[in-house]
Amino acid sequence: MAAFFNEILVRPLFNLLIFLYETVAFFDLGIAIIILTLIIRFALYPLSQKAIKSQKDMFKIQPEVKAIQEKYKDKKEEQMKKVMALYKEKKVSPFSGCLPILVQLPILIALYWVFLSGFNSDSLSDLYSFMQNPGEINYIFLGFIDISQKNIYIALIAGIFQFYQSKMVLKQQEKSRKNIKTDGSKKKFDDISVSISKQMTYVMPVITVIIAGSLYAGIAIYWATTTLFSVLQQWYVFSKKEEE
Repeated sequence: MAAFFNEILVRPLFNLLIFLYETVAFFDLGIAIIILTLIIRFALYPLSQKAIKSQKDMFKIQPEVKAIQEKYKDKKEEQMKKVMALYKEKKVSPFSGCLPILVQLPILIALYWVFLSGFNSDSLSDLYSFMQNPGEINYIFLGFIDISQKNIYIALIAGIFQFYQSKMVLKQQEKSRKNIKTDGSKKKFDDISVSISKQMTYVMPVITVIIAGSLYAGIAIYWATTTLFSVLQQWYVFSKKEEE
């Protein structure tokens, strides 16, 4: 299984990274990682775009979901049927946001394996026959950051980007909180998911810094770049005006 994973993901990523390093990155491995990250994110763009749009639609129908939950609070089975019928009617899926994460996780693991193996003569022997062997890899990013070591500053940058991403989701969730009619009167609902999101807005960046700070700086660069890409993509989807 490990050999299969190596051949379909680790080795191709390794070869592509070396190719970028030798060409457009001008022998800067950090820049090669950033370019590789952008290639991966653009390849997954349709998938992640659909997931973010579905997330936005989920936030929009929260008042209707809450109204159903209130109306059928003593009939859980009926409540579930009505909620699922609403999802079907609005063409949204509560699980669509998980797919991009599941797709990117093997890529993150593969990149970790690439750095764990290093870029010595043994690992460079995994290059395809048509690839030029660089001989020796320059680990210094932008002339002063050794990405083969841990770097708390890059981890902090990843944490900041994570904070903005979580804050953006929280803001979108809060827009869905509004008055709804229940039994002929208006009642303001307290969405527990918003409360959890408020906590995660501050907890997730801390977790990001801790994890990214414990890994090679090269992986932290990938993490920071992919999170920044997500921030920009979410901003585009969330700020886009609804079509008539």
